[in-house]
Amino acid sequence: MALSAFFLMFFLLQHFAINILSVFSPDLFNEVSHFMGTNPLIQFGLQPVLIFGVVFHFVMGFILEIKNKKAQGTSYFKNHGAANSSWMSRNMIYSGIAILAFIILHFVDFWFPEINTKFIQGDWSGLHNGELRYFHELQEKFLSPVRVGAYVLAFVFLTLHLLHGFTSAFQSMGATSARKKTLQKIGKAYSIIIPFGFIFIALYHYFNH
Repeated sequence: MALSAFFLMFFLLQHFAINILSVFSPDLFNEVSHFMGTNPLIQFGLQPVLIFGVVFHFVMGFILEIKNKKAQGTSYFKNHGAANSSWMSRNMIYSGIAILAFIILHFVDFWFPEINTKFIQGDWSGLHNGELRYFHELQEKFLSPVRVGAYVLAFVFLTLHLLHGFTSAFQSMGATSARKKTLQKIGKAYSIIIPFGFIFIALYHYFNH
């Protein structure tokens, strides 16, 4: 679970680094997106690993939630969960479900059309009307206030999920208590900056299309 979390957090950072280019340089965003979308190593090597990582992480999350419920013990005493755990840690399954719903929306918005264009239509040119299409497609997705609202809400849930998950992943891998405060600071920064960076990108394109 922790290893898949590290993998997905690294991917999230890389995904943000590419998407933020759309704010500063549409041409550079197009070029990087075209490289990522047509590179055989990424498409046939890393992309299947990413899909597996996403599925594995969520399946493991549900399995651990079921095990935790079973391990809570007898039901004749009252469990004061708030006394020794945060709200985020007790509700990881719910923030995870919200993120899963967003990933499905994201696949419908971007990944499925991309698969259709490249593997069904056989068009790997990345062109539309003689120009690279990626920036235009990105802007088109953020025309609807409903979709933008869904993206913003999903990344708020991602922040809540990461606020617990970041530090927890390091602890699961054996991080010492002496480093806990440092990891918490790094985790808090990552958990806020990256999701809210994505929110900024969505709002920027909504108001500047």
